[in-house]
Amino acid sequence: MKVLAVLAALSIWFFSQPVLAQNVWVIEISGGIGPATSDYVSREIEQAHKEQASFIVLKVDTPGGLDTSMRDIIRAITTSPLPVATWVGPAGARAASAGTYILLASHIAAMAPGTNLGAATPVSLTAPGGKDPDDSGGNPFAPKKDKEPESSGSDEDGEAADSDEKVTAKTAMEKKVINDARAYIRGLAKLHGRNEEWAETAVTEAASIDAEKALELNVIDFLASDLDGLIRQSNGRTVIINGLEAKIELANVAYIEREQDWRFKLLSVITNPNVAYILMLIGIYGLLLEFYNPGVGLPGVLGGICLLLAMYSLQMLPVSYAGLGLLLLGIALMVAEAFSPSFGILGLGGIVAFALGSVMLMDTETPGYQIAIPLIVGLTVVSALFTFVILTLLLKARRKPVTTGMEALLGREAVVVSGFPGSGRVLVEGEIWQANCDAPLVKGDRVTVVQINGLCLEVNQRSK
Repeated sequence: MKVLAVLAALSIWFFSQPVLAQNVWVIEISGGIGPATSDYVSREIEQAHKEQASFIVLKVDTPGGLDTSMRDIIRAITTSPLPVATWVGPAGARAASAGTYILLASHIAAMAPGTNLGAATPVSLTAPGGKDPDDSGGNPFAPKKDKEPESSGSDEDGEAADSDEKVTAKTAMEKKVINDARAYIRGLAKLHGRNEEWAETAVTEAASIDAEKALELNVIDFLASDLDGLIRQSNGRTVIINGLEAKIELANVAYIEREQDWRFKLLSVITNPNVAYILMLIGIYGLLLEFYNPGVGLPGVLGGICLLLAMYSLQMLPVSYAGLGLLLLGIALMVAEAFSPSFGILGLGGIVAFALGSVMLMDTETPGYQIAIPLIVGLTVVSALFTFVILTLLLKARRKPVTTGMEALLGREAVVVSGFPGSGRVLVEGEIWQANCDAPLVKGDRVTVVQINGLCLEVNQRSK
């Protein structure tokens, strides 16, 4: 009886203890997907594993972004030891273009009613005047410019009603890009048994569908109006994590809303193409000012810091090296014009090269990753003024004769005080100096200073 009583007491004590909550990390992906976003999400997924979280939710609302950044996020998801759910929400959100790839790559794919996904065609194949999309390895993905990413109705095959025609590849390079995107998105859909055929149409026809149609076509796993609904429907599901089956077991969940840290905010600022462009120019002109007028310090220090920040941000962005080369050539030509005036030929060529290089600098057509034309025009004018006016004034100042110090005595007239030939003394600029001269001179004769040897002057008799 005593044993039974002890067991009963232990049972009451055990079930009366509070159950430890399972942490669910909620990581927000909003706006364009770029280097800052991929760095942030990858670090958060790794940190969630270190802190023994049970589940990760990516809360997505994005119009798309850069291909390289998207692939970094997908790599973090597919190699994560924790189950990752991508939830497109709340109502009104979208997972367009790059967001579609991320949704299909996740272990759990869910959408809130009133959301949409799709339009996953590489934007360089749909935007007029697009550049060669394979030059930098940073092929961008974003919604087509001439169509809204939201669906305006779908046919029985799940294709957007406004996407009757396939995206046509006109060159071998475009075919290469479109085939790569098709294979990539089909592979992501196949990972978790989702609709591969529709995923392909999102690339080949820029198809977009709403959440309800996505569920009907097996593009997503379920609909969830909020995070509670997402957790409730995810609980008990079996998913594939790193090639192994794992059952999701969630009870007594505690949501941990992750805040964007200082590193994400800093990268978001400096990886803005406009900011990187300005930092690069400040760095170049700061160093030029320091070289032309050494000793000040501030232009050199500020220029060095800005140039290093610009180099860091540019190596994370899809930069056209042809554009960068033209930009640097333009600056060099404008500086050369200040050194050796050529009736404006070098300066005009420098302005043209600078403007063309600035326009070509970003090798992507993705909205939000272009340098603003008004900024290019303004900085081109400022750069021309800087080289033609400021550098010219600096060079003129350096060519002026010295007016202070011992060097200012060269060529000055002096009056003999005593001595000569040989050594003697002369009066120059109100001061008496030791001097040497081979000519016979008497007090009151006028001579010219021709050389300075330490504290002794070399003088010659002035011609009468």
